[in-house]
Amino acid sequence: MESSSNHRSGVLTAGGVLSIIAGALEVIGGLAAVVGLVVGGILFDRIHPFLPMPWMPGDWSGTFLVPLLGALAVPGLALGIVAIIGGVYALRRRSFGMSLAGAICAVLSPTIILGVLAVIFVAVSRKEFGEQR
Repeated sequence: MESSSNHRSGVLTAGGVLSIIAGALEVIGGLAAVVGLVVGGILFDRIHPFLPMPWMPGDWSGTFLVPLLGALAVPGLALGIVAIIGGVYALRRRSFGMSLAGAICAVLSPTIILGVLAVIFVAVSRKEFGEQR
């Protein structure tokens, strides 16, 4: 799997690309939750993105779902950004630790298999990071 000129394998490149894709999906999901909260606040004159549900007592649905969306949006954005940065580090063969951290953050993306493959590909290609010193 090595090219003849610069001793780079496609495995680490694939791991970096998968990490970037998974991170982008996390960022998109986090932004969608934030936009949902903002639009819900505008439409309902407060942060209440869902209409009251008849099987829930009183206004419990809004008071539960809003913090839940907020609690999922912020970590999703943060983990997605770390996954993207880690993927870029993997493509540049800069820091094994940051590349692996990004791949691990990619595991928490909506498509878990991309993150798992990114972790495997980055971990297997650890030796490629030591060549630049």
